[in-house]
Amino acid sequence: MPVFAPPTPQQAARTVVDNQTRARLGAWAPKDAVTSWYWAGLVTLLALVLRMVNIQHPDKIIFDETYYANDAKALLKHGYERNDAGATIAAHPPFGKWCIALGEWLFGYNSFGWRFSAAIFGSLSVLLLIRIARRMFRSTLLGCLAGTLLALEGLHFTSSRIALLDIFLLFWVLAAFGCLVLDRDRRRAQLLAQLEEKGAIDPGRTSWRDWPWWRVAAAVCLGLAFGVKWSALWLSIAFVVLMIVWELQARRSAGSKHVFLDWVGYETGWLALFAVVIVGTYLLTWTGWFLTDDGYMRQYAAENDASVWFLPDALVSLWHYQSYIYEFHSNLHAKHDYQSTPLSWLIMERPVLYYADYSGECGDTQCAATISGMANPLLWWSFLPALAVCGWRWITRRDWRSVSIILIAFAGIGPWLLYPDRTMFFFYALPVVPFFILGVTMALGMALRTEPAENEIAHIVPERRLIGVAALVLYLAIVGASFVYFYPLMTGMDLPYQQWDDHFWFDSWI
Repeated sequence: MPVFAPPTPQQAARTVVDNQTRARLGAWAPKDAVTSWYWAGLVTLLALVLRMVNIQHPDKIIFDETYYANDAKALLKHGYERNDAGATIAAHPPFGKWCIALGEWLFGYNSFGWRFSAAIFGSLSVLLLIRIARRMFRSTLLGCLAGTLLALEGLHFTSSRIALLDIFLLFWVLAAFGCLVLDRDRRRAQLLAQLEEKGAIDPGRTSWRDWPWWRVAAAVCLGLAFGVKWSALWLSIAFVVLMIVWELQARRSAGSKHVFLDWVGYETGWLALFAVVIVGTYLLTWTGWFLTDDGYMRQYAAENDASVWFLPDALVSLWHYQSYIYEFHSNLHAKHDYQSTPLSWLIMERPVLYYADYSGECGDTQCAATISGMANPLLWWSFLPALAVCGWRWITRRDWRSVSIILIAFAGIGPWLLYPDRTMFFFYALPVVPFFILGVTMALGMALRTEPAENEIAHIVPERRLIGVAALVLYLAIVGASFVYFYPLMTGMDLPYQQWDDHFWFDSWI
């Protein structure tokens, strides 16, 4: 007769982990890990081609390129922003302009050079969104759907073809979120491994392998986002809230008896490190200014007897420089023809006209050529219904993805309401566009699939496949047709004046 050895303690511990806990904490093991990159690459290539075609037109400075293209040129030459007369105050930190400077360094100071980086970062943000959506929704199809929608989104498209800062802000914010999603999955897998090996979780992080490396990477990305624009602040706060909630949920799912106390005791230090890395990375974006002597306010501490004994004069001077930047933005109340309010961004009431030329001739009639920073309206107007679906999903299923999308969307729009007198523009909404699209993707995914167990979208239901796929194809066709229709207005193509005017469905768009 065979002799059966008694189970080892590790084997016995594994019986403690029930299937429900394992489903909640288990990592996703995709079967198409390699081929998914192929499909992601195709969608990214589509985005890149769309953004690169005739990007040098018009071959001159347009809109606020007058600031950022020239600042980038000065950074390459001097390491800090300056005009011909000397150092000038910059309205924003330097890192976004360093990104623009990369294209100028490669291709020279011309329209292609100063717009090149925007196209690259815009296209790479499509790739990021594909991978993030794929991991969140456990589906390569839904990941590629999200990327395709972003590739065809008008505000993202125009922002990827002009030397402004917002596309770089979007990229680094989205990269930070992707790192946090990976950190969430990794943390839950760690807790599950502890349960299976020991029968209980370790409240701390005793091994360097358990350290939150993806969280540190997210902090670096957020530091770079701050180095582009300070409006990354509110999104960073939203990310911190999500980190805390996700950690508490993971510990609760793993059966921790003292969820909050363990979090306070063992995770607040990592949260403090998160903040330190953000600040440290932000300071690094000012390296060019630190390494020179003639940058704006570089010698403020020495010249104004403002030294602080425990800080280098350079940091004291930088602090005063930051206060000047804050005062600039706090007092930016000048009226502008294309300013808009945060709530109006949700319906695209007032796009920004970046470029206009009415001097051309189309046969016997006058031509109009414009670049309007408008969204793809038939995609944009689906954002609010999608957020409503996410809200319903959160109420009924407590789905972590839906509440994450809603929170980040609010963090990108809501805080601007605190500054009702400030001059604001529609493109300020750009950093949250990927999260709006995640909401749309989630709604479309729900149309294709069953109600999932444990807050995960499950397998496609055969009887819903035909209707769901038909709806998905129809929606993509509508979004694609809308993009094609408005493409001339987003790229400065010549149109007969009446045809051009017909594209502006509302007077507020002109």
